[in-house]
Amino acid sequence: MRYPITVEKTGTGFFVSFQDIPEALTEGQTMDEALEMAKDALETALEFYFEDERSVPMPSVPAKDQPVIELSASLWAKVLLLNAMVTEHIRPVDLARKLEVKPQDVTRLLRLRHPSKIDSIANALHAIGKTLELVVH
Repeated sequence: MRYPITVEKTGTGFFVSFQDIPEALTEGQTMDEALEMAKDALETALEFYFEDERSVPMPSVPAKDQPVIELSASLWAKVLLLNAMVTEHIRPVDLARKLEVKPQDVTRLLRLRHPSKIDSIANALHAIGKTLELVVH
């Protein structure tokens, strides 16, 4: 999952925004610092979607040569899980019942910064009738 960003030169550095995730805004004194801060800003903004149990907007197609911030495979899978749960109106406690696990296990699975095995996320998606597929381009 790669989110396109807009980088604007300011008087003191570089300002970064995400057209798909408007809550994610940041800046850095150098381009490298701005890109590093952008990854953190994106993950922090995504946490709000998870806390509010709202669907995360999918990334738009970047323009030619437009910089992007890429999420790890496990974060991407967690976003897909959240979006499937929202679409299917499945609460974490309902998913825990389907998986026959404690509600805390699903809560941990839905924490972005908690390391989760991709197989666990795939199992959760399967429990709600979805299949996680990985594709190499």
